[in-house]
Amino acid sequence: MNIKNYIEKNQQRFIDELVELLKIPSVSADPNFKKEVLMTADAVKINLEAAGCDKVEICETPGNPIVYGEKIIDESLPTVLVYGHYDVQPPDPLELWNSPPFDPVIEKTEIHPEGAIFARGACDDKGQMYMHVKALEIMIQNDELPCNVKFMIEGEEEVGSVSLEWFLEHNQEKLANDVILISDTGMISKEVPSITTGLRGLSYVEVEVESPNRDLHSGLYGGAVANPINILSKMIASLHDDNNHITIPGFYDKVEVLSELEREKMAEAPFDLEDYKNHIGITDVHGEKGYSTNERNSIRPTLDVNGIWGGYIGEGAKTVIPSKAFAKISMRLVPNQDWREITDLFKTHFESIAPKSVKVKVTPHHGGQGYVTPIDSIEYKAADLAFHDVFGKAAVPQRSGGSIPIVSLFEKYLQSKTVLMGFGLNSDAIHSPNEHFGIWNYLKGIETIPYFYKHFTKLYLETNH
Repeated sequence: MNIKNYIEKNQQRFIDELVELLKIPSVSADPNFKKEVLMTADAVKINLEAAGCDKVEICETPGNPIVYGEKIIDESLPTVLVYGHYDVQPPDPLELWNSPPFDPVIEKTEIHPEGAIFARGACDDKGQMYMHVKALEIMIQNDELPCNVKFMIEGEEEVGSVSLEWFLEHNQEKLANDVILISDTGMISKEVPSITTGLRGLSYVEVEVESPNRDLHSGLYGGAVANPINILSKMIASLHDDNNHITIPGFYDKVEVLSELEREKMAEAPFDLEDYKNHIGITDVHGEKGYSTNERNSIRPTLDVNGIWGGYIGEGAKTVIPSKAFAKISMRLVPNQDWREITDLFKTHFESIAPKSVKVKVTPHHGGQGYVTPIDSIEYKAADLAFHDVFGKAAVPQRSGGSIPIVSLFEKYLQSKTVLMGFGLNSDAIHSPNEHFGIWNYLKGIETIPYFYKHFTKLYLETNH
């Protein structure tokens, strides 16, 4: 396969095309960007057509549209379904960006001496999604596409993929495939490729605590009326004990417990604690007692406050007891924990610990199941061989702390296994100011993906004939 030569000749074009895609602020969480979200779907459609898909369509859903494309070369050959998303996180806080989030710039860094593209969505997920579009172009232009390929690129991943289950249920025949390929994860380092074999689930809720029917004078009423911010703070603090163990009754009942052998295997992955602390500017790590940092952020469940507000936060002083206080809380879940069940457990417990002096409301937002992929499947072997072809070494299986709730939905509706080949790094600042994606990583992904198609097709045909 003449991949490297093709990439070298077209490298600047590949970068320029991604930069144009990153300029569109496709923020799915903010309805003010609805027009830009639709513009991005159109741009993805145009790029899939240019890459060589024979059929591309923008499919309406109850929410943002899904872009579907396909290149069917032979019905007797296996089909790879590529999933990605074109929506991005809000860029806030804007003042912490070194350059405008939707005005991409390329800067050299210590980790990326070849340069990295700084923009919202650079790594999550426009850059990683677009690697697959360019990989398809390479395979078609070099007459090296060994199997059928379908694309499903959605626009609601950053708000919980709220329309995806509906789309899967109504399009099972259209989406029929033999494996699902996703690059919305990362790898350990540029020197150590890895394949994500586990994802955590997610339960996301918003809570509201209310006491007086209006903001009150803190001098006239202070000490006699419950302050919702004070109460909410105490309630949140009680959700963890001194060992950072979550105190919700029943929360751990179905948590998957890994064997010592599995934990030893995880510990073999390269990890430098001092580098970890220095990179994110902390003096020490923090978490559940009895577990390492890598275990805490992958195989153990968590509960975190993502935002908290109430009362007066403007300039100067305003002495009030606020009427209401709010918080957004996310729980990352491990395999066997059902997100709906955990949401109910949280709601029951949170309401039960509220004093009579306040009213509490818990509003579930979205969630999804955790997922573990086997490492003895042909799709895992194909990904491992692809990394070996390009990096010269086997990939390390790695469980991720992140959540991609749609993976379990794919298995439910399409009866397909998923392989997670990510090329981002932990340092890429996804969901944060100054998100970026290394040009080396971007081009390496484009180079590696065609080898997955080659090895998967070969292994599939050997297994099924």
